[in-house]
Amino acid sequence: MFSSTLALHTAGAARLRSFVWPREHGAWGMLLVPLATGAVLGRPVGDKIVLVLLLGLAALGLFCLRTPLEAWLGISSWRPQNPRERRIIIHSIYVYSSVSLGALAILLWQIRLYGLLLVGAAAATAFLGQALLKSRGRQTRTAAQLVGSIGLTATAAAAYYVASARLDTATLVIWAANWVFAANQILYVQARIHSTRATTFGERLTQGKWFILGEIVMVLSLALAWREGWLPSLALLAFAPVLWRGLAWLFSSASRLQIRRLGISELVHAVIFAALLIAGFQIQGW
Repeated sequence: MFSSTLALHTAGAARLRSFVWPREHGAWGMLLVPLATGAVLGRPVGDKIVLVLLLGLAALGLFCLRTPLEAWLGISSWRPQNPRERRIIIHSIYVYSSVSLGALAILLWQIRLYGLLLVGAAAATAFLGQALLKSRGRQTRTAAQLVGSIGLTATAAAAYYVASARLDTATLVIWAANWVFAANQILYVQARIHSTRATTFGERLTQGKWFILGEIVMVLSLALAWREGWLPSLALLAFAPVLWRGLAWLFSSASRLQIRRLGISELVHAVIFAALLIAGFQIQGW
């Protein structure tokens, strides 16, 4: 009797969390790691550190707001079924909106960092594109994730701008570098999921064709960015671990996919990428 009651309580708590807390675990890394990267590269001092923290609050508030807002609008897979759930959704929308709008009000109207409007508009366009792609069904799921990651990694550009008060080529390069890395992660995870039964090199090559194509495009894009002087040569090393990870998987022996372990390893790769990218920019004086 007690165990049944506990199981019901646990299931109910998990259901309530699904209305107020984002379920996309990988998206947290794509939001926070670029934000930290952009902030460090912007070299904030004094009051700029407080501004970066305010930006972090705004970004987290807006990111979390989407979950209860989608449930309230009825476009989420989780929909409220009783007054209690509807109250929790409305209260969550109020809290997240208050936090994000309050932080943005200080940054925009008091500090006058109007460049955030440009970055925000670009991110909003990406999220709109993601929603449109998601509405087309499962066949566009990966494309929707790739487009949505443009909006998530916009925190790199926003944090760099807030920390340095500069909205220039470096801002776009830092944003682009973080998005290229995020796109690689998305394609790799999808390749691993779709090739769980692949046991030979040929089968992995077939199941992971879009990931392999993405690896090639990434290498060519990085080479072009380095040649044009947009990306410091040492910053290219930040992409080496994920390139090696992809090749190692392609030529490895068959192994059982463990989603939790894959998620942890990708988070570790994201942290390593951020550290190497920051070191590459700073050592070469960017």
